[in-house]
Amino acid sequence: MIEDLVRKNILTLKPYSSARDEHSNDSGIFLDANENSFGSTVDGQFYRYPDPRQWKLKEKIAELQHTELHNIFLGNGSDEAIDLLIRVFCEPRLDNILIMPPTYGMYSVCAAVNDVQVQKIQLTKHFQINTTRVLESLTSGTKIIFICSPNNPTGNLFSDKDIELLLQNFSGIVVIDEAYIDFSNSLSWITKLEKYPNLVVLQTFSKAWGLANLRLGIGFAPEDIITFLNRIKYPYNVNGYTQQIALQALKNIAYHDKMVEEIKKQKEVLTAGLSDLPTVKHIYPSSANFILVRFENASFVYEKLIQQNIIVRDRSSQPLCENCLRITIGTPEQNNRLLAVLQEGI
Repeated sequence: MIEDLVRKNILTLKPYSSARDEHSNDSGIFLDANENSFGSTVDGQFYRYPDPRQWKLKEKIAELQHTELHNIFLGNGSDEAIDLLIRVFCEPRLDNILIMPPTYGMYSVCAAVNDVQVQKIQLTKHFQINTTRVLESLTSGTKIIFICSPNNPTGNLFSDKDIELLLQNFSGIVVIDEAYIDFSNSLSWITKLEKYPNLVVLQTFSKAWGLANLRLGIGFAPEDIITFLNRIKYPYNVNGYTQQIALQALKNIAYHDKMVEEIKKQKEVLTAGLSDLPTVKHIYPSSANFILVRFENASFVYEKLIQQNIIVRDRSSQPLCENCLRITIGTPEQNNRLLAVLQEGI
């Protein structure tokens, strides 16, 4: 039972009921929320509070993902969902989450903010899950396993068999962060929600949809988990402008697909160009919109690129990533400029 995993104070919490929760019609004279009805913009469209449950946007997402409204949570980036999951399930100073470095850094940050311990089980040398060590490390206080697949910063997908093993043998929550799933050839784990009551899948509008500035993340989960996330989220956590633009984007799937294909194409071009450079020692296979590249001297290359106003991410301090730079796939012009600078003698 999911309720057995939830913190007791969250179980008994009475959520805040906003004016828009109580009356959410699109039209009418609304004098219930202490808004400024004059507004500050010419068209006056931003003076009202946004839909706190984002129903129109969720309806479109549910249609595209072949899921139900009650299986969807929308947040201020995926980071909000990560934070809320820890707050729902992890008792501060008692419980812990489990992560597998190298991985996305916000799992640890959100845990630290909530005073929750972090278990770290390093990936194998091939950047796969060490399932034996993970299962051996689970304790009664382990409430959440975070899995980033495709993984950041390595770019690879994890074995479906390994993930399935964890889902079947762990009684806590398994979170699969699919921020980069659109760039892979893999099916989303959303299709397994009905099979696994402890499964949460995270996606985002920041990557394949090209809307990072809007800060919009999606959580897919069984209804009871979504209910608890909605119980503790801030009332108007996704602003109205973000909802409008995201809804417009979802109506143009063809453009989304075109962007994804162009990024995949450019990844091949960039990979081929980097492969010819003597300073490049290894390029790791990637199912994301970036590549992890091992250089002979990553810090030297990083600084030289900075001098040319080209900014990449030095991941050398991460486990298994010595002398590695993470390079996001840019436009053809940006990628050509990067290769030209590297070919000049770095």
